[in-house]
Amino acid sequence: MNKQIKEFHELMSKAGDYLESELSYSLSTIARYRWGWKEIKNYMVLNDIERYDQKVENSLLQNKLGGRSIPKLSENERYIYHGARMLTEFKNTGIITAPARSQRKEDPIVFGGAIGRAITGFLEHKRLKERLTVSTLYGYRKNLFPFLQYCNKNSIGSMGDIDQAFILGYLNQLDCRKKTVVQVTILALRSFMKYAYQQKLLAIDYSSKIPRYRAVDQPKLPSTYSKEEIEKLIVSVDRSNPQGKRNYAIILFAARLGLRASDISRLKFTELHWDTSTIEIKQVKTGKELVLPILPDVGNALIDYLKYGRPKSESPFVFLIAKAPYAQFHTSQVVTHVVQRAYRKAGIDIKGRKFGPHSLRHSLGFRMLEESTALPIISEVFGHKSTESTRYYLRIDLKSMRQCMLDVPPVPTNFYEQKGGVFYE
Repeated sequence: MNKQIKEFHELMSKAGDYLESELSYSLSTIARYRWGWKEIKNYMVLNDIERYDQKVENSLLQNKLGGRSIPKLSENERYIYHGARMLTEFKNTGIITAPARSQRKEDPIVFGGAIGRAITGFLEHKRLKERLTVSTLYGYRKNLFPFLQYCNKNSIGSMGDIDQAFILGYLNQLDCRKKTVVQVTILALRSFMKYAYQQKLLAIDYSSKIPRYRAVDQPKLPSTYSKEEIEKLIVSVDRSNPQGKRNYAIILFAARLGLRASDISRLKFTELHWDTSTIEIKQVKTGKELVLPILPDVGNALIDYLKYGRPKSESPFVFLIAKAPYAQFHTSQVVTHVVQRAYRKAGIDIKGRKFGPHSLRHSLGFRMLEESTALPIISEVFGHKSTESTRYYLRIDLKSMRQCMLDVPPVPTNFYEQKGGVFYE
């Protein structure tokens, strides 16, 4: 086996391990991707290609798959298609984003030209300075790529050629029936324009000139589960092995404390304050400081994992992947898969309901609501900036809100007897 083919086999092996340990793909699915990767290797051998890169992917998709779109591919060809993109991303970045699993773009997302380089710089800024999650960065990439294509189609080759009329023209050609697409596109474009102005790529800050858009349709009610279902989920976790101890603690962090998957996956030892029995974090999504109590069952599960489940590592992160090299979670999707697998194993009816970590967070909120917990307290637990955010988050109706109102202290009788008061007679 020559050196080049050996390197490709190592790339296949590491990518397969990543799908299993980081994204929790099933072994059968990974096997299908490994088959697709072997087809790619055969293609390289037949065409005397020594190293795999983006050019190989483009050539493969054009020559072996005929440049056809995904709906026109067979099931096996789709594994070659997605497998090629996974390998390219993994070789270039060391990670595989979950959306690549179901990506439906016919053309690869490549940011070329001056505007493309500006977008790439923007994405890197978001990754390094704002520490956005992989899925959020993917959303920016997906929503800014059509803008780059629109620029190329209209012969706009530099940032200086962009003006307000051009931006509005782009927004006007979006399909207004796809409200979510329009909304996220505007948010992504406004953020990019703000960055371009701050970096002096634009002389005018067009972010403030982009019209605001708000879909008027009320989002669907979040998926929630009863107290009995949540307890059934928790007790179903097998804690007889290290991975089970880790998963049990993760689920309790979401179910008892309402933490988001992004905050659980990035939890550090420095954020655990055993002397005060509190967890003090800066939320990944909002940047807001949050202090929560380490409840007894959460603390016991965490200690059990740290003592008997967590592999020996100098990593500052609490939760690690279960296989060598025992690194931190590179994406919050690992937490999502842990919870989803637990739901399925517990035999809980998930039909028509979402069953990730957010469902545990929502369920906690509704349970507190049912117990007439004051809305400001729920807001504090969830780490929301205002009770209005919590009200909208839980889709609280007026009847439920009345149950969560804080009691107003009675006004002393002598208040109305004061001279100069409005009610003085």
